[in-house]
Amino acid sequence: MVSTGRKTSSLETEMGEKKVAVAEENVGTVVGSGAHVVELSGAAGDHHHHDHGDHRPKDIVLVRKGDVAHAIVRALSVASAVTAVLFMVTAEENGTISVYGFSLPVYSKWSFSDSFEYLVGVSAAVAAHSLLQLLLSTSRMLRKSSVIPSRNHAWLIFASDQVFAYAMMSAGSAASGVGNLNRTGIRHTAFPNFCKPLHIFCDHVAISIAFTFFTCFLLAISAVQDVICLANN
Repeated sequence: MVSTGRKTSSLETEMGEKKVAVAEENVGTVVGSGAHVVELSGAAGDHHHHDHGDHRPKDIVLVRKGDVAHAIVRALSVASAVTAVLFMVTAEENGTISVYGFSLPVYSKWSFSDSFEYLVGVSAAVAAHSLLQLLLSTSRMLRKSSVIPSRNHAWLIFASDQVFAYAMMSAGSAASGVGNLNRTGIRHTAFPNFCKPLHIFCDHVAISIAFTFFTCFLLAISAVQDVICLANN
């Protein structure tokens, strides 16, 4: 009985050692798997972080390009409107026309026409509006903030661009009618073609009208940029 007890205790000891060995192996496996999981999680976190890091600079670059394009259109609008005003206010000339064989002195000036005065007034207002928006855009870009900070601001700029674009279109159309009358005269009457003796005056008027319509086109582009900003916000 004593020997049997010893054999039994030795068997139990061997079985206990095997259980301990198996437990250690399981613990090692779990620890190794945990380390592997942590490593994968870290890699996933790094990948997720890199994804955000990759997208954010692209978004910022796109915003900056839009702001620069907005400022360029504003600068062109200022230059075009000022050019229209300068050419119109310098439209002045003396000349001589012939009516039924009689030579008559003629003096023409832009302020003699209400349509030309309307064009000068609208162009000056557009130049002031575009200059103000250009200064605001430039200051915000220097502070590295958005040119259009909110939807309300975008709606306000969009409405003002639309109003000024239609005003420029109407001013250019009205001035075109008067300019065409000066260039062609009135058929079947003795009303002469004033642009023959007053070609410098007519050329200044024509250039001013051309820049007026170009400014209207630039304001339309600015309105489209405002719509894009509203869509993105």
